[in-house]
Amino acid sequence: MAPFAPFESAPVIAVAVSGGRDSLALALLADEWGRARGGRIVGLIVDHAIRSESTSEAAATAALLGRHDCEAEILRWSEAKPSTGLQEAARIARYRLLREACRRRGILHLLVAHHADDQAETVAMRAARQSGPDGLAGMSAAVELPEVRLLRPLLGVRRSRLTATLVARDVPWIDDPSNADPRFERARLRGGGRPTWAAADMGRPARELELAAASVETLAISSAGEVAIDRSAFLHLQRDHQERLLSRVVQAVGGGDHPPRRDRLHRAVGRLCGPATRGRSGIAQDFTLSACRLLMRQIPSSRCLQWIVRPEHGRRDGRNGAQPLIPAAFFACGASCASHLE
Repeated sequence: MAPFAPFESAPVIAVAVSGGRDSLALALLADEWGRARGGRIVGLIVDHAIRSESTSEAAATAALLGRHDCEAEILRWSEAKPSTGLQEAARIARYRLLREACRRRGILHLLVAHHADDQAETVAMRAARQSGPDGLAGMSAAVELPEVRLLRPLLGVRRSRLTATLVARDVPWIDDPSNADPRFERARLRGGGRPTWAAADMGRPARELELAAASVETLAISSAGEVAIDRSAFLHLQRDHQERLLSRVVQAVGGGDHPPRRDRLHRAVGRLCGPATRGRSGIAQDFTLSACRLLMRQIPSSRCLQWIVRPEHGRRDGRNGAQPLIPAAFFACGASCASHLE
């Protein structure tokens, strides 16, 4: 938890608990951490109501936390379930319920139990989808959301160590059968053996500082939620910065869960850097990328050109909320400003 400090005095920390080994280990460890600081945890248990056993499993998990003197609340996904894309819909519902519970309780920090093996699987799946550099960096250790800071303190810990933690304490857990269901991508990946993942992102905080510095001269953000990219400044950036900056901008404006695919991002940067050709309309041809529309415009009373990035009409529904231009991993790695306490 040290990289995410400072925390409020006597912190009340929410922990997403499924009843599986990973989240139970996180809850017990976080409870010890909180009590040592005069605080406590609240276990938030999402009952997706997909399997007939889910209600009893949620109740059993709440009872287990109660035996360890931890408060628990069960959050039920009561809406109709889609016939396709069930796992993605369940994920969206889970985070919505967790965020709403934190807002209702006034909790500032939400812990989730993603660990090193999860990170390896995530990178492998994103590589298969040809994700760009941000996607291949894996999950962020911290994400700044409007309601709460979502923290992943176990990203450097192997699942075997979490299992050993529960075994040593004689704590039972529940194995979700969907984790071995071959219909789902992550389960198929696990069935094929442990994915390899090189920790190539150790220099991420420094690169985020460089990206932040590049964005100061290149971007202007309007109150309407549009981002203007100064074409001249963009042309002077290194290619890596160009791709990463555009990737971050379109994900922020479009509100997507994932950055653009690498091939699409590469072509889009080529268009932003291409000749400023103009048709009879007096502007370059617009194009779209990841639920965004990009338009070249000339600044009034100036010869300077800008690329305007705005949400594509009818595509953004606000479901995911705004995405940060600079990821929260940067703010959790040595920044002195504790914005979450203000």
